[in-house]
Amino acid sequence: MTARIGVVTFPGTLDDQDSLRAVRTAGAEPVSLWHRDKDLKQVDAVVLAGGFSYGDYLRAGAIARFSPVMETIIDQAKAGLPVLGICNGFQILTEAHLLPGGMLQNSHLHFICREQKLRVETSDTAWTADYTAGQEIHIPLKNMDGRYVAEERVLDELEAEGRVAFRYLDVNPNGSLRDIAGITNAAGNVVGLMPHPEHAVQPLVGTGRTDGLGFFTSILKKLVNA
Repeated sequence: MTARIGVVTFPGTLDDQDSLRAVRTAGAEPVSLWHRDKDLKQVDAVVLAGGFSYGDYLRAGAIARFSPVMETIIDQAKAGLPVLGICNGFQILTEAHLLPGGMLQNSHLHFICREQKLRVETSDTAWTADYTAGQEIHIPLKNMDGRYVAEERVLDELEAEGRVAFRYLDVNPNGSLRDIAGITNAAGNVVGLMPHPEHAVQPLVGTGRTDGLGFFTSILKKLVNA
């Protein structure tokens, strides 16, 4: 049976088609999900793609968090459904309190678009199992509100529990505290990151590398072996 991975489209989502292509490239069945529809169409995992949902009004991800589809995603994520939030998707996950902390404007107050070097800090999640802890990868990064912030207590918790999933290397592109590029929940089924792995799954697109494909092969193997 082929694993079905849903990709949510909100008004203003930009990277849903890229995410669907990444799912297909990894060997899973991509399923389009619409923000107004509470039905997840029996998918086995969900990707919240990047973009500017609802124009980033109020705060990035603040309105999308209340879309009907998120009611179902929040409930099912708490029950173990694997969810990956990419860029705007990460912002939505923090607004929905599925991940701690929040996002502010980049410290230099400019939109950034670049190839970014990351270190994988943990392979103990549903979305990072095909990597090794300490592995260095190159993933495209593009955001305006990418500065991850949280209280010192929360940051200490994330560090102590091994829940920092990715860290920026060589340069901190947006002022994120402790160079954090992505985090996971305690159960390891919900992961959020600012860089865009869906843009690094085919050698002719994005960085010219396939460093991002591991996100999608990781979840596929977890679902197949579940």
